[in-house]
Amino acid sequence: MAERSGLPPDGDDSHLREERLESESVWRGRMLDVRVDQVRLPDGSTTRREYIVHPGAVVVVGLLDDGRVVVERQWRYPVGRAMIEFPAGKLDPGEPVLDCAIRELIEETGYRAREWARAGILHNAIGYSNEGIEVWFARGLEAGERQLDDGEFLDVYDASLDELESLAQRGELTDAKTLVAMLWLHQWRDGRWPLEWRPAPA
Repeated sequence: MAERSGLPPDGDDSHLREERLESESVWRGRMLDVRVDQVRLPDGSTTRREYIVHPGAVVVVGLLDDGRVVVERQWRYPVGRAMIEFPAGKLDPGEPVLDCAIRELIEETGYRAREWARAGILHNAIGYSNEGIEVWFARGLEAGERQLDDGEFLDVYDASLDELESLAQRGELTDAKTLVAMLWLHQWRDGRWPLEWRPAPA
């Protein structure tokens, strides 16, 4: 097919859609559900799709009054290294997303925020997972005691966006959710991607 110029019109995806015919859960853990589906492709043939069902998560950009942001460093076992990240965590069953963002910021950093704003959602592994991570901003931070989960170990720092961008440029900051949240932060500060702030719930 020839290359098409410009972006596709909204909703014009019928020639790309895949139809689920069967779905099987082949392994289920505390957080992940590994599925194997049989699907019908747009040309009528069938194939298999292997993917992970994830409950969803949040990442929080905590804005300090001096313009710096709150970051963490923790060991990530699958990649075998300590990673620089914004605070983040998965949704509990039935948990509202803002409640999750508030909870994770308090648990991991001790900070409570006076105002919150939802930026958007990112899908960090669309080839093999349905995980969606909502990006939230928090400001008016007040420091407090952390409430880490059992078995959770992490350091909390503050950093400037320039420092984080330098780490990313050198290949030392590679976490996808943090990189996307940095993009939002940069665009918001430049006035291109506005945020709608709301008071923290009582």
